[in-house]
Amino acid sequence: MAQEQELNTHNASILLSAANQSHYPQDDLPEVALAGRSNVGKSSFINTLLGRKNLARTSSKPGKTQLLNFFNIDDKLRFVDVPGYGYAKVSKKERARWGKMIEEYLVSRDNLRVVVSLVDFRHDPSQDDVQMYEFLKYYEIPVIIVATKADKVSRGQWNKQESAIKKKLNFEKTDAFIIFSSVTREGLDRSWDTILDYL
Repeated sequence: MAQEQELNTHNASILLSAANQSHYPQDDLPEVALAGRSNVGKSSFINTLLGRKNLARTSSKPGKTQLLNFFNIDDKLRFVDVPGYGYAKVSKKERARWGKMIEEYLVSRDNLRVVVSLVDFRHDPSQDDVQMYEFLKYYEIPVIIVATKADKVSRGQWNKQESAIKKKLNFEKTDAFIIFSSVTREGLDRSWDTILDYL
């Protein structure tokens, strides 16, 4: 964890929200994008990693993040929270706009080092989860799969759930798969270690 010691994770702030490339920060700080369904626990993941209660706003209304939110971490790296997908209450047009915005960022951003793709450990991945993983593989963008809400799955079921998720995703063994809980902090150190390996 030596690298993390050099990174003051508490020194984190929301930098800006961007709708397109012209709004992105113009420098060469490495970025880690976080993608997942609207209610997968993305904000909780960010807050747990940064040791903050509500830097990323958790909302009972999924689909609140409508822009790319850039978080500055100790002036050494950035987290980029991309809009949650798969939320039914958003119009098709709106969903298409988000899709375009996410795609533009993921495909064109030189600062991007890795995408943390979050899936709900309790369920099989959705079609959107599968598509996201396939998209990242297609563009050869490094990906870490983080399975959230592990505290809601009994330990005896973990291996079975992990196998089911990997099978559905057609998971490649070379990628990292991390079981995570923002409640018990399961997977916290491993998440940091794996992210920092990409920087």
